[in-house]
Amino acid sequence: MPSFMTHLVAKAALTAALVLFGAVPAHAQDAAALTARHNTLRDALAQNAFQRPLYLESNETQDQLKGDIYVQIAQSYGVAGPAMRDIGHWCDLLILHLNVKDCFASTPGQPASLNLNVGRKFDQPLEDTYPFDFLYRVLKSEPDYLQVELTAEDGPIGTYRYRMVLEIVALDSGHSFLHLSYAYRFGLAARMAMRGYLATIGREKRGFSIVGHDTGSGTVYIGGTRGVIERNTMRYFIAIEAYLGALSTPEPQRLEKRLNDWYAGIERYSTQLHELERDQYLSMKRKEVRRMETLHADRTP
Repeated sequence: MPSFMTHLVAKAALTAALVLFGAVPAHAQDAAALTARHNTLRDALAQNAFQRPLYLESNETQDQLKGDIYVQIAQSYGVAGPAMRDIGHWCDLLILHLNVKDCFASTPGQPASLNLNVGRKFDQPLEDTYPFDFLYRVLKSEPDYLQVELTAEDGPIGTYRYRMVLEIVALDSGHSFLHLSYAYRFGLAARMAMRGYLATIGREKRGFSIVGHDTGSGTVYIGGTRGVIERNTMRYFIAIEAYLGALSTPEPQRLEKRLNDWYAGIERYSTQLHELERDQYLSMKRKEVRRMETLHADRTP
């Protein structure tokens, strides 16, 4: 492959990894709306290919991609809401993702932001990664409802207006309903780069939406750019789930539980999400977490 195309495909792979945050309003805007969405999705949550109360959808327009996950979690809002409201906890979950190589949350007294470095799905020096600075806002924080937003205006090779929205509403004493939304906009350069990625190293990768059935291979899953955003939507939900699931574990053991639970969650959907073997993932992430803690030891929120 010519060096220019190699560079373009590598950039596109990074862009695919950065399908995080975008510009479309979330479906729900308050506790009543998200509860109504839960009721609307009741049948889809009860019976689906995920074998759990989870619903995923994606949309693509001429210049925008968006993915949404709705899921009922076995966590009370009293646990999940405060945990996800605190900006200081977000790096603990974001670093679980293969592509996130570093994360720092702003300290009190500064504008609320998350500074990430995002790269490829292997060990990399930070100078080879892409720095991403996200504004962090708690849009609503109520006794039974939370809405948090992360936004970044610019991304690599013609992508822009990244937006992530997380909503949680209380259902009962032991369950909450969570909505995670990602979207971003893209220009001509990003479209061309993504085409290069999907024609080469991303050609066989698939998302979760079922688009047909084949007598030879069985279920046919969506590919292309919607497959990209569906995979990343699921990866970040699994990171949130792993973070929340480790809260009841003693502090010294939480990192290992989060790492192992994230990997187990990924392998639950290995057809779409498998990238590394367990030992490779754990070794890489332990190293990245140590580096992150060392770099930011004097700036802990």
